[in-house]
Amino acid sequence: MKLCRLRRDGAIVPAVKLGETCYDVSSVAGDLDPAFFAGGGLAALQSADIGALPVVEEHDGYAPCVARPSKIVCVGLNYHDHATEAGMEIPEEPVIFFKSPSSLSGANDPILLPPGSQMLDWEIELAFVIGTRAKRVARDSALDHLAGFMVLNDISERHYQLMRGGQWAKGKSYDSFTPIGPYLVTDVADPHALALSLSVNDRQMQNGSTADFIFDLPTVIEHISEFMTLEPGDIVTTGTPAGVGFGMDPKRFLKPGDRVRTEIAGLGVQEQTVMEDN
Repeated sequence: MKLCRLRRDGAIVPAVKLGETCYDVSSVAGDLDPAFFAGGGLAALQSADIGALPVVEEHDGYAPCVARPSKIVCVGLNYHDHATEAGMEIPEEPVIFFKSPSSLSGANDPILLPPGSQMLDWEIELAFVIGTRAKRVARDSALDHLAGFMVLNDISERHYQLMRGGQWAKGKSYDSFTPIGPYLVTDVADPHALALSLSVNDRQMQNGSTADFIFDLPTVIEHISEFMTLEPGDIVTTGTPAGVGFGMDPKRFLKPGDRVRTEIAGLGVQEQTVMEDN
């Protein structure tokens, strides 16, 4: 299934997309939030007659496809080629940091350039959403805790991240810095064989595959859940391949008016424009 949250007339409508048609599932699911995942909402949708539900004829765009997660947990340096371009050694265990949930935005919402920003960068990533509580899980059962997968762009202000106290969260948590979706896709045959691409103004910057992961998803889930409980609705994002602006020579950063397009095979496309946040 493809789950999404649609903006319509100032409200948000949870929906399932079948083919080219979106169906309003609010009567079955409520919102796509932690309570939905914790309360068996995904199973309820899977057993529902989606085609009998109201059709969403028109909408005003995509809201973040998951609402109000308790946390966004990120894995850094998880692609061999990105570690190489960053000039960093392959980590011995997953590198973990956080983004603020207030940074979430929709797949076509503008990317906001903070006042004084100097190094606004992009990072296409495969993200997944936790479906059932995960605490100290073993890798052989780790994937059983997932609800689905989505596109995430880990927008990063490198000056804030690297030059202002070395705090990654500072550079990655501004409003609009975590566009997700448009869809949460529940049925992905092999998340370790997905093509990822990102372009800026129609010029391809990133072109990779999750086959280049340093740490596969069971390892990531096992590792994170050793240190914290992953709750239903939490978002975990899994790192980016080579091709970020900071790794180029000369370095290339986003400016107002730039158009960013991200795509992961089978999960959908994001398209955003950069604009100043005055």
